[in-house]
Amino acid sequence: MAFDMSLVQRGARLRRSPFYEAEQAHGPRGYTVYNHMLFPTSYDDFEAEYWHLLNHVTLWDVAVERQLEVQGRDGFRFAQLLTPRDLSKCAVGQGKYVVITTPEGGIVNDPVMLRLGENHFWFALASSDALLYAMGLAANLDWDVQLGEPDVSPVQIQGPRSKDVVAALFGDDILSLKYYWFRDLDLDGIPVVVTRTGWTAEVGYEIYLRDGQHGTALWERIMEAGRPFQIRPTGPSDMRRVEGGILNWGADMTTEHNPFEVGLERLCNLDGDFEFMGKEALRRARAEGIRRRLVGVEIDGARLEMNFTKWPIQADGAPVGQVTTALWSPRMERNIGYAWLPIERADSGNQVRVTTPDGERGATVVPMPFIDPTKEIPKS
Repeated sequence: MAFDMSLVQRGARLRRSPFYEAEQAHGPRGYTVYNHMLFPTSYDDFEAEYWHLLNHVTLWDVAVERQLEVQGRDGFRFAQLLTPRDLSKCAVGQGKYVVITTPEGGIVNDPVMLRLGENHFWFALASSDALLYAMGLAANLDWDVQLGEPDVSPVQIQGPRSKDVVAALFGDDILSLKYYWFRDLDLDGIPVVVTRTGWTAEVGYEIYLRDGQHGTALWERIMEAGRPFQIRPTGPSDMRRVEGGILNWGADMTTEHNPFEVGLERLCNLDGDFEFMGKEALRRARAEGIRRRLVGVEIDGARLEMNFTKWPIQADGAPVGQVTTALWSPRMERNIGYAWLPIERADSGNQVRVTTPDGERGATVVPMPFIDPTKEIPKS
């Protein structure tokens, strides 16, 4: 059955993806709103989708990853202004995971950035109004830079059989595509960009549709190519992304947090001879140290369903932090998640108490990622 749209507030401001019509044949169970667009959350039980991702291949409609496009003669200079990562080390045809930072060093967004030309960039955005932030920065600059949201809509093909699917679509040569690189291709007249990226910590690819009128044709072409490999549409797998240490902007971090606090200091090139928003603030954070940190936790007891609110954390009878994401890992057979804690309680092995809907439980700080810490699986 197609999803009952009467369950969602209707109106043209809630945009539909180019794949919306095609995915109705597979019975989406629900939608959320992400970047002002309807986003399918699941087609089956969350754990069933998790195991299908691990063992076969899945197709996600992630058109909600809206692109902040930067171009113009000063396109490189402006893109660099957005992020502390040194973009001179990103070649044309390559992508990078980056953070966009505020003047205070807070995280506006953590997109995958693609460099399409010397002065041409796409930033695939999490659900925040980063385009408006960029427009605000550009407003008083006398630079030649154009900003916008192009007609670009990604899907993700993820799982161990994803290589078989993209080879069936584009030929075996696509398998030489390196992790975080991309190619501009044509699929039966459909213009696409294919990247070796994903939000699963599994082997995977993203196909960026460059013309929304081909949404149904692209979806059905992928499903046809994936049928021999048991491809199945699913929603995003929070179980797998938490196991892999992948963060969710808006839940695990916001503009109130800086990259050092969330363990993304590797994305900050603070000693380069380039300017970016928040440079001095992040230099101070490095020099003075941080007072809190996002850590991995294992929560005791029986299975917990994914949290809808941030759960309070106590230690020695006093509040000390919050759990941002918590859920059951079917593979690890335990509850895992992320928590904000004071730096003095952030070392692995520290014990705290978490107030869950099922009562108070013990929790232990542990290293993350929980599985495959060196990211060998997605690189394979």
